[in-house]
Amino acid sequence: MTHPIFWVEIIPGLDKFPGHTLHATLVLVLLVAFAMVARRQLVGAEAAGRALVPDDRLTVRNMAELFVGAMVNLTEGVLGRAGHRYVPLFGSFFLFILIANLMGLVPGFAPPTSDFNVTFGLGVASFLAYNAIGIRAQGLVNYLKHFVGPIWWLGILMVPLELIDNFVRPVSLALRLFGNMTGDHLVLEIFTDLTKVIIPVVFYFLGAFVSLIQAFVFTLLSIVYVNLAVGHAEEHH
Repeated sequence: MTHPIFWVEIIPGLDKFPGHTLHATLVLVLLVAFAMVARRQLVGAEAAGRALVPDDRLTVRNMAELFVGAMVNLTEGVLGRAGHRYVPLFGSFFLFILIANLMGLVPGFAPPTSDFNVTFGLGVASFLAYNAIGIRAQGLVNYLKHFVGPIWWLGILMVPLELIDNFVRPVSLALRLFGNMTGDHLVLEIFTDLTKVIIPVVFYFLGAFVSLIQAFVFTLLSIVYVNLAVGHAEEHH
């Protein structure tokens, strides 16, 4: 959704930067601020001897703990007990994409994920992460063995297919997120221009739902790719 980015015009010099860069940076600032507040509240609870006792009201600490718990359950559900070590990675993917998607629902802001540069960057980050995790888990030589396949003489066929499959993944992640968010916010913009009541509200709820689903899909696929990269270790031992 292409909103007039009025806040950029207010601050001198910001209009020289691409809109998606500014909004992606703003998302990062919001996430860092959220983490700092959650950490401060957790440290305060530990100092008071209440680290294991939830706050009696909704706080940033409570929201962070609920999110971390949900992310642990998701990663361990796919990767097993070892999945908890990757929670910071997948949690960062999910929160960044979700906030970036939802930003497009706020008048005056544009979602960074409606720019292919941002979504492709996320796809490359996922690609580098699962390959690095796979290599660290089983060593470079063993990791490369799965590109050959279960039978060595099939390598002439399997290696090109495996390479294509792996190099297409970051592009498919990027295109899926970019296409869905661009289309969703374009539809919202069209109906908002046509009428200002009732119908736009429905599409705002739909936009929020799509934003959540797309963040979840990207994160889940990244977890699956890590599972595939690590899982090949058992096949070759």
